[in-house]
Amino acid sequence: MADKIIYAMYDDDDKLLDGARMLVSKGVHVNEVFSPMPIHGLDDVIGVRHTRLGIASFLYGLTGLMLATLGMKYFMIDDWMMNIGGKPSFSYLENLPAFIPITFEFTVLCAAHGMAITYLLRNKTLPGMPASNPDPRTTDDMFVMEIRTAENTKYSADDLQSMVKSTAIVELDEKTV
Repeated sequence: MADKIIYAMYDDDDKLLDGARMLVSKGVHVNEVFSPMPIHGLDDVIGVRHTRLGIASFLYGLTGLMLATLGMKYFMIDDWMMNIGGKPSFSYLENLPAFIPITFEFTVLCAAHGMAITYLLRNKTLPGMPASNPDPRTTDDMFVMEIRTAENTKYSADDLQSMVKSTAIVELDEKTV
């Protein structure tokens, strides 16, 4: 049996959220939702796991902290000691208060850039990567809910379509994979 994908298009995020609640309450698994903006509360309704992007950001920040600390110790203490404002240049710990702003800024820089690149790679949205968006209108003003028949073996494709039609959809499209 071929896997069918049902795309239900909505013109309002509240209608999509209500439709998703109704379908999930009947035991239908919603595979994906494409929308031009975040829909608050939708993740809990369709069962999206929480992201681990915060953990990755923390690790990127730790990397930035270590690079900044090692770099400043090497550049300002070991390699080329400079007498700036009469500070002693033979110990990193005695200069630590002067290095705090640079350490903080480099930590934030590494965390932000690492998090942004990880987000773009994980969502496959870097330039040159093919888009997986089923309808280009979802980047402007429409909302699409994707339901796969292979993940909803409890219902037939016709049953799924009739349940989706009972929500406030604007369009219904079906694709066979």
